[in-house]
Amino acid sequence: MTDAAVQANRTAWAPLFAAWLIALLASLAVLFVGEVMGQTPCNLCWFQRAFMFPLAIVLGVAALRTEGAVWRYALPLAVGGALVAGFHSLLYLSVIPERITPCSQGVSCSSADMTILGGLPLPMMALTAFCAIAVLLLVTRSRTST
Repeated sequence: MTDAAVQANRTAWAPLFAAWLIALLASLAVLFVGEVMGQTPCNLCWFQRAFMFPLAIVLGVAALRTEGAVWRYALPLAVGGALVAGFHSLLYLSVIPERITPCSQGVSCSSADMTILGGLPLPMMALTAFCAIAVLLLVTRSRTST
């Protein structure tokens, strides 16, 4: 790796680290909500976890190694998670008709159980986290030469 490439990866470290922190905190938060608070996740929450948990691991390793090129692998995960979280948010807000709701058993995707801390909707918090990670990965991409 050339000196310019090493320097580019160093400037990409801060947004990469921030993206990892968001993924880690989001992963720990959903584990806390599910395991400590006892809220059973709905089907769409499980799908969102399938995108967020790998992000926490991949971005953590990339930040440790200062690998700016990780955006190629992590960005599709963040976008996929954002799509699921966006659909979930539309269900929660009743923009999508109730008959399309994918949660036929267990906790409803649009119920009041999908809130924490006095009314913060989990689907919208997940959407915000995925979008923030995607933006930080795009910043990482712009700062790295690979």
